[in-house]
Amino acid sequence: MKVNRVSGRVLQGPNEPVYVYEAPVRFWHWATVLCMIVLAGTGYLIGSPLPAIGGEATFSYFFANIRLIHFIAAMLFAVLFLVRVVWVFMGNRHARALFVPPVWSGEWWSGLFHQMGYYLFLRKEPHHWVGHNPLAQLAMFAMFVLGAIVIILTGFSLYAEQYGWGSAWMNAFGWVNVLLGGSQMVRTIHHLTMWYLLLFTLIHVYMVIREDIMSGETVISTMVSGIRMFKREARG
Repeated sequence: MKVNRVSGRVLQGPNEPVYVYEAPVRFWHWATVLCMIVLAGTGYLIGSPLPAIGGEATFSYFFANIRLIHFIAAMLFAVLFLVRVVWVFMGNRHARALFVPPVWSGEWWSGLFHQMGYYLFLRKEPHHWVGHNPLAQLAMFAMFVLGAIVIILTGFSLYAEQYGWGSAWMNAFGWVNVLLGGSQMVRTIHHLTMWYLLLFTLIHVYMVIREDIMSGETVISTMVSGIRMFKREARG
């Protein structure tokens, strides 16, 4: 099988199975999914709390527990993201695709426009890709990677406020508060970024299911086994 080393496009068959996503990448993916589910649920309750809860308020720690769960999931999300960044330098070339789209490659741009044409029903057949196709790479970088950075920084800035100026937390993240013009703007951006990441998640899930059915390669099972399998032979 002939593959472009930069873009990952399959140029010519026969197409044999390829080991694409290493175990740490797959673990990071599914652990991040769980963190995002917990963060979205608890974050929504923090931003839009219930009008009332049952029982005596003195003995109820419902929202304290919600905040605690949110903070724990946020710490895990941030640690997982940092570990994933480190793995960019340790893993195979597919581990870099999410963070470093090869925008310097003409083949990559050609694949990007071809993929856009396929999704707009202007092309009959898509190209085959060993890893993510260029449009998926660009979307995940612009929506997930940048969105994750924003939500982590604004989240830790809000968390640091409880310790006050001069604390280690504020020394590390207080600049976000100053840069964005105050706590309320930080909170608003944090909240909007949650919806931005949820929008990305909906698009991502839809496209993964669509690609698994209509494209020439496996998608969902690849993030479980790490192996990409091809249903049709590429012909250049």
